[in-house]
Amino acid sequence: MNTQLLLACWAMMTFMVLVPGPDWAYIIASGLRDRSILPALAGILIGYLAAVVAVAVGVGAAVAAMPWVLIGLTFAAAAYLLYLGLRVLIDPPGLVADGTGSAAGGAAGSVAGGAETPPWLRLVQGAGVSGLNPKGLLVLVVLLPQFTDAAGAWPIPVQLAVLGLIFVGSCALVYFAVGMGARTVLRARPSAMRLVSRISGAAMVVLAVVLVVEQLSHLLA
Repeated sequence: MNTQLLLACWAMMTFMVLVPGPDWAYIIASGLRDRSILPALAGILIGYLAAVVAVAVGVGAAVAAMPWVLIGLTFAAAAYLLYLGLRVLIDPPGLVADGTGSAAGGAAGSVAGGAETPPWLRLVQGAGVSGLNPKGLLVLVVLLPQFTDAAGAWPIPVQLAVLGLIFVGSCALVYFAVGMGARTVLRARPSAMRLVSRISGAAMVVLAVVLVVEQLSHLLA
C-alpha cells in the first residue's frame, strides 16, 4: 500500500478518535469504577474489530445502502448509552480499601461503585458501546474507502482491513491513555472523583439524546 495513504489515514483516524464521544465517556467511567480498565478497553476494541471485518467483507457497504439499518443502530446505541449513563449517575464510583490503605487514603484506595462489575460484563458492555456506535460505523464505511488505492497490488478488502486495524490501533492507544489518566489523576483527588463520574454519566445520557434528536431531524426533514 502507498505509505502516504497509510500515514494520512493514521492521522485522520487518530483525529477522529481524539474527538470525545461515547467511547470516551465509557472508558472514563471504567477508569473511575473498575480495578482495571483492560476489560472495558478490550470490549471497545472487539466492537470495532467486528465493524472492520464487516466493512472489509462488504457488509458495511450493504448497511450504508439500507438507511433503516443505520436508523435502528442509532436508536439501539442511544438506548444503550442512556442505560449506561443512568447507571453511572445512580451508582457513581467511590473508593474502597484495596489492602494497601484505608478508603480515605486517596491514592491508596481502589475504584469501585457498590459491587464491582464482573470483567466479562465490562467487556460485553464495551463491545456494545463501540459496536452500536453509528458514528464509528460511518467513519469506517465512509472514510476508509477514501484511503484505498484501486491500482494498488493489494485487493481492496485487504486494504480496508489494514486501514481498519490502524483505526483500532489508534483507539487502543488513545483510550488506554484516557482511562489510565482518569484513574491516576482522580485517585489523587477523591473529592473530584464523584463529580467527574457524574459528568461522564451525564455525557452518555446527553450523547444518547443527541443521537435520537439528530436521527429524528433527518427522518422529519
